[in-house]
Amino acid sequence: MISMILSSLARQAAGFQATKTVASALSKQTTGLHSIGVQRSLPYRRSVSLFSTAADLSPEKKLELESQIKAKGDEIRVLKEGGADKAAVAPLVEELLALKGQLDPSILKPKKKQKQQQQQQQPKKQNQQQKQQQQDDAESDFITAREVDYSKWYNDVIRVTGLAENSPVRGCMVIKPWGMSLWDKVRTELDAKIQEHGAENAYFPLLIPKSFLSKEAEHVDGFAKECAVVTHHRLTAGKDGLIADPEAELEDPLIIRPTSETMIWYMFRKWINSHRDLPLKVNQWANVMRWEMRTRPFLRTAEFLWQEGHTAHATSEGALDDARTMMETYATLCEELLAMPVVRGVKSPSERFAGAEETFTIEALMQNGWALQSGTSHFLGQSFGKAFDVRFQDADGQEKDVWGTSWGVSTRLIGALIMTHSDDNGLVLPPPVAPVQVVIVPIPPKKNDEEGKIAMDKALDDMVDSLKAQGIRVKVDDRDYVRNGAKYFEWERKGVPLRIELGPRDLKNNVCIFKYRAGEGSDEKLTVDLEFAASTATEGLASMHKGLLEAAKARLDAGITEDVQYEEMKTALENDEASSYNGSGLYLVPWKCNAENEDKISAECKATIRCYPLDANEAKLYEGKKCFYSGEDATHMALFGRAF
Repeated sequence: MISMILSSLARQAAGFQATKTVASALSKQTTGLHSIGVQRSLPYRRSVSLFSTAADLSPEKKLELESQIKAKGDEIRVLKEGGADKAAVAPLVEELLALKGQLDPSILKPKKKQKQQQQQQQPKKQNQQQKQQQQDDAESDFITAREVDYSKWYNDVIRVTGLAENSPVRGCMVIKPWGMSLWDKVRTELDAKIQEHGAENAYFPLLIPKSFLSKEAEHVDGFAKECAVVTHHRLTAGKDGLIADPEAELEDPLIIRPTSETMIWYMFRKWINSHRDLPLKVNQWANVMRWEMRTRPFLRTAEFLWQEGHTAHATSEGALDDARTMMETYATLCEELLAMPVVRGVKSPSERFAGAEETFTIEALMQNGWALQSGTSHFLGQSFGKAFDVRFQDADGQEKDVWGTSWGVSTRLIGALIMTHSDDNGLVLPPPVAPVQVVIVPIPPKKNDEEGKIAMDKALDDMVDSLKAQGIRVKVDDRDYVRNGAKYFEWERKGVPLRIELGPRDLKNNVCIFKYRAGEGSDEKLTVDLEFAASTATEGLASMHKGLLEAAKARLDAGITEDVQYEEMKTALENDEASSYNGSGLYLVPWKCNAENEDKISAECKATIRCYPLDANEAKLYEGKKCFYSGEDATHMALFGRAF
C-alpha cells in the first residue's frame, strides 16, 4: 500500500491535478494508513518538497489556486452551516490545506509533531512548577535556627505560627487571630489588675491638635520626630489621581496620637475642681502611631496596640506611690502570666519619658543576651498639670496644682514572650497565656465500627467537660482531612502546652497519651489513666509554667555580669549583634550619672543604661566605689547592655 501511494505521488508531483488526486486517494485510505502507523495528514504536511514553491508558480496558476481555495472554503462553510459532522468535513479540510500549501508551503509545518512535543514537554514543565511550589512551601514553613541567625529565627517563628504579617502600610503589621488571642489574654489579665488599682476605662480621640503638644516643651521635643500629621480634611481629584485639596488645609494640624497625655490632661482640666475629685485614674486600651524608621514585628512598629493609664493626685507622694505600684503590677503580670522575670528599676535622666520627673521600668533579658524594655510607669510631677492649668481647691480652700502619672505596656510583650521561651521548633507558650492550653487529637475508630465511634465521642465529651471544670482552655482537633502527624506538628509550632492523644486502643485500656510542649518530661509521651486526665493536666500545666519561669530566672541571673571595667564590656560587646544568639548579656556596674559619658558609651559600643536597678540602688551598693567609665565617685549602680 505504501509503495503504491509513494509511486503515485512521484508521478503526480508536477501539477495540481495530480495533487488533488493523491489527496482524494489518501482520504479514502485513512484506515489503512492508520493501521500501519502513518499519520493521515502525512503526505501533505511532510512532503512539502514534492510541490512547487509559490515563487515557481505562474500568475495563471496562482489565480487558479486562489479560485480553487475559495471554492473549497465555500464548500466547507456550507457543510458546517448545514450541520455536517467533523468526519464529513475533515477530508475537505485536508484538500484545502493542500491547496493552500502550494501557495504558501510554510503552512505545511509538522504541527502535529509540534503539538506532540509540547504535550511531552508540558508534564515536565508542570513537574518543575510543582517542585518549585513545594520548595516555596518548604521555605515558607522553615524556621531558621537561633544559633544561625537569631533575628531571622524571631521573624520565622512569627510567620510560620501565624501570629502576624506585614501590611501594605509601611511599618504597620496585621496581627492575625493567634497573635491577637495572646494580646487578648494579656488585656484580660491586666485589665482586672488595673480595675483593682482603682482606674476606670475610658476612650480619648485618636487625633490631637498640634497646639496641644506645644504646651509641654519636653514632651513635644521627645515625640516631634515620630509624629504623623494630618494637614487636610479632604481629598480632591488631581491630574494624576487623588490629592489633598489645597482649599481644605487645617488651621491647626492634627497629630495621630503617639501617646495621650496632652488630650487627657486637657480633659482633666474640665473634670478636676476640688480635692474631692482626686485621685482621678483613667485607663484606655487603644492604638498609637510613632513613625519608627527601623521596625520589627511586635517589638517596634509604626502603629501598635497598648494600654495607657493616666492619674491625677493631690500630693507628690500619692503620685509617686501610684507610679511605683503600676511598675510592680507590670512586673507581676510578666511573671505570673508570661513566666518572664524582670529587673525593676528607674531610667537614667536621658532615658526618661519626655516630660517626666522619674520613669520606672521593667527590663527583661531575651535568650540572645539583649534586654527588652517591657513596661514603663512615669511620675510626671506637676508639668502636665501646669501646662494645661489643672488646679484644685484643697480642704482649706487653697488653689493648688495637681501631680500626675502615666503608665503603659504594649504588644511588645508578645515579642518578649516569643524571645524568652520559644525554640527552633516554634512557639513555647506558658499555660496561663496560651489561647489553647490543651489540644485533644482523637484517632477515630474504623469507619464501620459504630460502637467504637459512639464510645469515642462519649470519651471525648467527658474529657472536655472534666478539663473545662478545672478551668482549662481545651480544643478537640477532629479534622478528618488532616493527618494526625500534621496536627501534632501544627500544634507544637503554635506552642500549645499540652497535647492529648486518644485512640481506640487507648480507650479500650482506659488511658490517653500526654505530650507536653516544654519542661520536664516533654521529650517523651506519657500514659495517663482517663480517670485522672484532668487533674494530671492541671498539675502538669502548673509545673510547666513554674519550670519556664525558673529557667528564665536562671538565665537572667547568669546573664548579668558584675564588677567589670569599661574596656572589658566594650570588648565583649564588639560583635554583639541582634542576629547573634550567644550575646554577652547585661553589666551591673558602679556609675557616675553623666549624660555626656552615657552618649559616648552608646556611640562606642552601642550599649545603653537599661535602668538603675531598684534593689541595688536602694541598698546603696555604689557607695565607696568608682565609676567604671570616668573613675569618679559612683552615684548609682547602672545596668548596661544592648537592647531591642
